Amino acid sequence: MKEIIQGLEPQRLWHHFYEISRIPRCSKHEDMVRSYVLDIAGRNGLAYRTDSIGNLVIRVHAGQGHETCPPVVLQAHLDMVCENEKDTQHDFEKDPIRLTRHGDWIGAEGTTLGADNGIGVAASLAVMESKDVDHGPIECLFTVDEETGLTGATGLAPDMLEGRMLINTDTEEDGAVYIGCAGGKDTQLCLDLQIEQPPPNYVPARIRIGGLQGGHSGIDIHRGRGNAIKLLTRFLWQHAPLMDLRVAGINGGSKHNAIPRDCEALVCLPHEAIPALQDAAAQYRTMIREEFALADPNAFLAIEQDSPDKPGAVFTPAFQNHVLNVLYGLPHGIMAMSQAVQGLVQTSNNLAIVKTDGSEVRLVTSQRSSMPTELEDVSHMVCAIGRQADARILHGDPYPAWKPNPDSHLLSTAKSVHKSLFGVAPKIKAVHAGLECGIIGDKFPGMDMISFGPTILDAHSPTERVQISTVGRFWIFLVGLLERLAA
Repeated sequence: MKEIIQGLEPQRLWHHFYEISRIPRCSKHEDMVRSYVLDIAGRNGLAYRTDSIGNLVIRVHAGQGHETCPPVVLQAHLDMVCENEKDTQHDFEKDPIRLTRHGDWIGAEGTTLGADNGIGVAASLAVMESKDVDHGPIECLFTVDEETGLTGATGLAPDMLEGRMLINTDTEEDGAVYIGCAGGKDTQLCLDLQIEQPPPNYVPARIRIGGLQGGHSGIDIHRGRGNAIKLLTRFLWQHAPLMDLRVAGINGGSKHNAIPRDCEALVCLPHEAIPALQDAAAQYRTMIREEFALADPNAFLAIEQDSPDKPGAVFTPAFQNHVLNVLYGLPHGIMAMSQAVQGLVQTSNNLAIVKTDGSEVRLVTSQRSSMPTELEDVSHMVCAIGRQADARILHGDPYPAWKPNPDSHLLSTAKSVHKSLFGVAPKIKAVHAGLECGIIGDKFPGMDMISFGPTILDAHSPTERVQISTVGRFWIFLVGLLERLAA
């Protein structure tokens, strides 16, 4: 497997990326990868500190003559989104990520890659070990649990950092420097399950939407990709009343910050309605192919009749109407575009998860906005729809937006370094995703921050991949910036 990265530069960065790809590191389970980082620190004689929730700071000695330079914080998060294709067997608690290489891209076999933010972690480790980077004092900050609500940054102890310049390595576009991000929150709707026995003459079937690309619910929300929950709900809402179809359960999506790629419903219906179901499915497949020909060309709807056992219970008619009306009515996608930054999504909502268990149907939605009032407004929309079905409403802790500072000294230096290295100024952007910069900036007043990284596509999905050539440029830019800040 290591031959996948053979010959790639910078060698030390790719070595560390390969090693951490072998270490399970789903959100909230970062102990093993943190131990790997601490081992690197110990072998290089570097002091470290951890806080009560597992965040880690490694202090890297300055190069000779640069000891009195202001310290720079180099920041990445240790966890990754753990998603796999439906037909890929992978245990994220023990199995390594299996890397693939196709031309200029590194990906993974049927799972997320973890380049988000594994490349940033590997870069920090390479800096920690480097003997030829002429830098000032560096604090390598490794946070935990970024992907499930930025709780690591939220719980970061206020005395962990001395530096007031921070380079975040968690954005995913070569040639761009980011200076702002959206804030966000999650809103859940819980509907108490109401069930009854299915009619005796009914037969079971499973209806499944799949083949969608999914992706990051912030970075990819503007790409027009299908939401499997919305597509399946649309089919059921339209056709269930026509064939007296009864839903026994509906499940789709798995992460609050990923656009759902799969969704399925276990149903019962009269045997004589099976031909009508098959005809409706055929027409719906045609509609999906037409609507998502470019954004999701592999999307499909499947009807399975042989595999499912007849369920012991189905939703009551009234409860089924509640569930389908709520799911169909919930917004998904772009809610508003920025009037200040051309092409930037300002506000969005992701219908992320639907799950049926023994007592309830739980719906998870994720709101993002760079405008706090709009973030609150979209959350209230979700609440209003939930109230129509007497749902219990749960709110996650919000995280703040990162307000751009175009007059930043760190930004000015980064622009100059990029121009001198590559002959062009970087694109200056904000991102419609949650970055830890917003939280860290609130905790440490006066923190001057920028974010940049290599090109990563389809983060949070099994088609995630990182462009090899841009990792080299990312490293050259990072080293050049650290050396200029020490000059």
